Amino acid sequence: MKPLVGIIVGSDSDLPLVQETINLLEGFEIPYEITIGSAHRTPEKVTEFVSNAVENGIKVIIAAAGSAAHLPGVVASKTILPVIGIPVDSGPLNGVDALYSIVQMPAGIPVASMAIGRAGARNAGIFAAQILAITNKKIAQSLMEFRQKMAEDVAERAKKLDELGITEYIKRSK
Repeated sequence: MKPLVGIIVGSDSDLPLVQETINLLEGFEIPYEITIGSAHRTPEKVTEFVSNAVENGIKVIIAAAGSAAHLPGVVASKTILPVIGIPVDSGPLNGVDALYSIVQMPAGIPVASMAIGRAGARNAGIFAAQILAITNKKIAQSLMEFRQKMAEDVAERAKKLDELGITEYIKRSK
């Protein structure tokens, strides 16, 4: 099956973070492809990946980068596909520099910016699924079930809290 989501990371050190994204895509049974390509060190590889994306069946691109985080913007400048940026929580600013780089794109070249780090990686997978769900009923159903499961999990934790009391609940949650 052709991938629907393309994932590109600036470095192999970003792979543990995007594993969060991959776990969600696999849970929603969304095929993806992933590569490493740096906006600064291998711009030709980034261009090739983006240039072949539509032909390869890609509908959404997720780009994760830290520090200056130019990768999502460079990717967005080369395609009309939706691009989701994940700011990697690395470097001396712990991802704040990456967030600013991704969220402050110039008018006309949008990138959907997620939160810094793990929450952003998870939300990137969910957001990609939401984009695809517009035209894919199976993915839409999976998203509805995912949301229902989250609600049930919260209700279950609230029930345990009510049963145990706050102190005992905190002890058992560790």
